[in-house]
This record gives sequence, C-alpha cells and structure tokens, in this order.
Amino acid sequence: MRILSALLLLVAIQPAILAADPAPIKVLIIDGQNNHNWQQTTPILKKILEDTKHFTVEVATSPPRLSLPVKPKNADDADEKKYKETVAELEKAHKAAFEKFRPELAKYDVIVSNYNGEPWGKELNADFDKLLGEGKIGFVVVHAANNAFGGWKEYNQMIGMGWRGNSGGDRLYLDAEGKEVKVPSGKGDGSGHRYVGPFTITIRDSEHPITKGMPKEWLHVRDELYDNMRGPIENVKVLATAYSDKEKKGTGAHEPMIWTVSYGKGRVFHTPMGHDANAMRCWGFAGTLTRGTEWAATGKVTIALPEAFPNAEKTSPIPEK
Repeated sequence: MRILSALLLLVAIQPAILAADPAPIKVLIIDGQNNHNWQQTTPILKKILEDTKHFTVEVATSPPRLSLPVKPKNADDADEKKYKETVAELEKAHKAAFEKFRPELAKYDVIVSNYNGEPWGKELNADFDKLLGEGKIGFVVVHAANNAFGGWKEYNQMIGMGWRGNSGGDRLYLDAEGKEVKVPSGKGDGSGHRYVGPFTITIRDSEHPITKGMPKEWLHVRDELYDNMRGPIENVKVLATAYSDKEKKGTGAHEPMIWTVSYGKGRVFHTPMGHDANAMRCWGFAGTLTRGTEWAATGKVTIALPEAFPNAEKTSPIPEK
C-alpha cells in the first residue's frame, strides 16, 4: 500500500516537475575600462537581461587605468630620481593588480564584454580562450568591446571583426543585392562611425534563432552606425545589417550589425549597437541582446521578442524609470 501511495504521489507531482522553470543562465559582465560610459551602460545591460527572468547577472570590474603624477617642472636630479622611482612603483602595482584580476569564468555560462581598455593579465586571457574554445562558456560582444585587444590574435578571431585600422584585417559588407563583399586588409578605410542617428536594421537570416520572428526591417534609435569593421572574418555569420547612407556621410554599403562567430566549440554573439545609455534603451536592442546572450550560452533561443519591438516605420524606445 505504501508503494502504491508513493507511485500515486510521483504521478501527481510529475507535471509540476516538468513544468518547473529551467535554471537561470549565469552571466558575467566584464567592465571597468572603456572609452564609453560603462558606469551608465553596465547597469542597463544588467537590467535588460535580468528583466527577462532567464538570467542571473554578476559584474566583474577591472582595475582602473593607470594614472601617473605630473612630472615636476624644472626638477633637479633628486626630484627626477624620486619621480622615476614613484612611477616605477605605480606601474609595478598596476601590473600586479591586473594580474590578480582573474574572475572565475568557469562559474558562468556566458561572458558579456562591456570592456575596452588595457590588456588583461595572461592568466585571464588563457582562461577565456580555453573555456570559450572548449564550448564551456559563450561570449557576447557589445559595441566598443570590439575596439579592445587589437594585438590579441585569438580575440580578433573570437569577435570576427572589430574596430581596427585598415591594416587590421579584411572588411566585410553587403552590396545592394545583399551579396557579401570582402575588402582585403590594407585596402580602403579603417573603422569608423561616419553616420550617427536612427537607422534601419535589415534582417539577412530570418531563420536563425536570434533573429527569427523579427520584422524584416526595424528602426533602431539614435546610435553610432559602425562601418568598415576589420578582422580575420573566420566562421562569421551575418544575421543583420544597417545601410550607411552616402548622403548622410556614410559608406554607401550595408554594414554588418548583428553577427555570430564560431570559435572552436564556443558560440559568440556580436553587435556593434549600443553606444550609450540611450542607444541601449531600445526594445530592438534589448530583444537582440537577450536572445543573442541566450543563444551564446545554450545554442538555442526560448526568449520571445518584446511586445514593443520596433517596426520599419518607427523606433521603440524603452522608457526610463
């Protein structure tokens, strides 16, 4: 009788077990240095992700940039010596701080970079490269994070293409017929944002989990339209573009605006949208970020598009609260 009761209880609770929400995706945002206002944008990224109830988000903030004292004017030999000793001590301490900056990446499912600054320590670089390459973490690149680490070969492969000089790799764009065109490294312009303002996102792959269900075209709020992205462009899949209008000082090309990269077994989601707080307060950006982050972590997308997702005629800003 006890066995029968236990079986009946199991049958009764099984639907509840099956209906239980999956464990939230663990996200780590890395910030701390950026030529953009990361102090404002990191909280917005965190809120966008957490509001879906699909993610838990922590933040790892790097040491600040090294700030050196001003060299004294008309310094004598003793002052000069003291100044050099002070600088050497500060540089040594700064280097040590960066070597100690080593977030435990393996605790997370996906890393979101809001970082554009000094090189990380060698151990953090090695951790990141290994875990992503083995598919144990995913990676999300937002806006100026693609400006970072120009001399790190593996990072350039991870992001596919980023803000680089014209010798920083090939350039990829789409022509008027939607055909991909590559410009060899050293030819043409380096990266820029020749147009700043609202612009239309055109979906190029409507079957990918990130972009599936999005309108064929939707209007993004005022933002920097990155152009002439450069890099190795290996294992890159362009999901959406934005036209950089020549009449508005643009390039006259359809510039990649949402793409993915396969890095070993790891998944990378990359968007150069999101210059500042206002650019991130867009339901189009929010829907792209949340779905891209889930895909980078799991390889699939279950998060629905926001009900207020923009269309081709009008933007859809997120109200400030």
